[in-house]
Amino acid sequence: MQSCSRTEATRLLCAGVYLDSDFRHKVIEELVEHEERPIAPSLGIDAGAVLSHALRARTQELHVACVMLAAWAAFFAFEVDTGGLHIDFADGRWLDMPVLWAPAYAVVCCLLWAGRVSTGRSIAVYTLDRATLKRATHGIRRLTLLLPLFPRTLMLAYWATVLFILFTKGHNLYAVYFPLLMTSVVWLHRSRVAWIMSHQLDRDVFPRLPPPPLPDTRTYRRIGRAIAREQYAGLALYDPSRPFVGAGKPYEPWSFAIELKPKRGAEVSDRPLGTRTIVDLIRPRLEALRESMAVTSRDRLGDLEIDEIVYLPAGAVPRTSVSYDTATVAWHIRNAVDEGGEARRHFLRIRISAWQEHIVVTLLVRVHTQGGMLVLEVAPHVLTPVRPEFTAVDVIAARARLVLRDGLQALLTSPTATFASGVSAIGTAAAVCRTWLADPQRALPDGPVTSVRELGSVEEISLFQEMDVSRYVKTLQDRIASGVLDALRTEGYETGEFEQQIVNVSGGVFIGAMSGGAVAVGGGATAEDRGGRGGRT
Repeated sequence: MQSCSRTEATRLLCAGVYLDSDFRHKVIEELVEHEERPIAPSLGIDAGAVLSHALRARTQELHVACVMLAAWAAFFAFEVDTGGLHIDFADGRWLDMPVLWAPAYAVVCCLLWAGRVSTGRSIAVYTLDRATLKRATHGIRRLTLLLPLFPRTLMLAYWATVLFILFTKGHNLYAVYFPLLMTSVVWLHRSRVAWIMSHQLDRDVFPRLPPPPLPDTRTYRRIGRAIAREQYAGLALYDPSRPFVGAGKPYEPWSFAIELKPKRGAEVSDRPLGTRTIVDLIRPRLEALRESMAVTSRDRLGDLEIDEIVYLPAGAVPRTSVSYDTATVAWHIRNAVDEGGEARRHFLRIRISAWQEHIVVTLLVRVHTQGGMLVLEVAPHVLTPVRPEFTAVDVIAARARLVLRDGLQALLTSPTATFASGVSAIGTAAAVCRTWLADPQRALPDGPVTSVRELGSVEEISLFQEMDVSRYVKTLQDRIASGVLDALRTEGYETGEFEQQIVNVSGGVFIGAMSGGAVAVGGGATAEDRGGRGGRT
């Protein structure tokens, strides 16, 4: 499997950790907090690069939270020192209860943050404006509900009251200064994120830059080495209840078993028909498809990748005890291909990346011949597109020099970002403490639960994408079937039953020799045999 560190999907996922705190939290949880789990096969992405950006984004938000905490402390301290603002009425009486601006602003910020949470929009410190999010998601969300009217009205009332009293009474300058100070912190954070988007994650720049390093600590060096040796390896640890984590959603898997019967009058080799023989006949047909497509068209089938992978059950040994060196992987492939066991399983893996790595089609093919039987299992899987809001990285990169526009955006989003940074800091502290207490390096071995690519994917695909997936799967299945068929013919075995199975899998009807009778096809169809006088279907 070739390196996928600089693909378009990797770029978008790296951008996504800055735009969606929930996605970032899940990436760090899977790769850091559960170090006992091996990483799932990374198809079309580099999980190490995504983790590096996720940790950087978390650190930046932690810095924002620390500065915000200091600003809030100074805001409340100044409020206590001045005693708030007593409102002077026309008859000379003073209001007994002073107006406290810091608690009032805190309540409004909390309500705005709660409103954003209730609508399901990202609560990262860097938030997308409404127009950008609508363009990125093609209007699939109900954006009119993203910023509830009531908290926004309260914020307008706060600023109207503060500015009115400031210009008429000359009081409460601090009620303006501290919110603007928080806005400047958010503005600075947004500028840093925009710089990363334009200088490191830009579409033209990203492929030329090396992946960013992980933090230089013992823990992260260990995690980085584990990701590097596992994500593209020919071995994959799995949990029996989660066999193909990382490959995406199953797409019409099928299998069948036929008896190996020597063809009448044909010479059958003394050597039993082995799995390696069939695999070696399937693979050239797939490679020929790649070569022909690369010459005659720009079809993605010309870029298909073919390799062999062995799945090993997790839990028997710790993750660190599994060797991924070339000799060990080759030994497993060589010995597992004819094994046909329940635990260690050998697969021929065919991968097609389409739609700029938004769609990844993977076929996992297993063949085993034991006890006079041939069993063929084909498990297609599809990785759905990366979430559309992550494509806003290109918009952010293009606007990186619009300083005043981003400053206004910071003013509008700073109330929500104020609380978002605090919540992010609390979550970071809890995660670090939880990881330290759990000591995942020494936890019971487990298989992967999800992959970084799956965490950043949508649920559905478009009609065009569905049509392409169907075409890829059917084309590859035809080549796989032809390879098995040739193997049976070459070794002198009957092929009629196999051909029938293949036609049935393809949704058709196989008819061998037939004298009389009737055939019905389709839902609700009927068939009647009239003794050779014709049939009614």
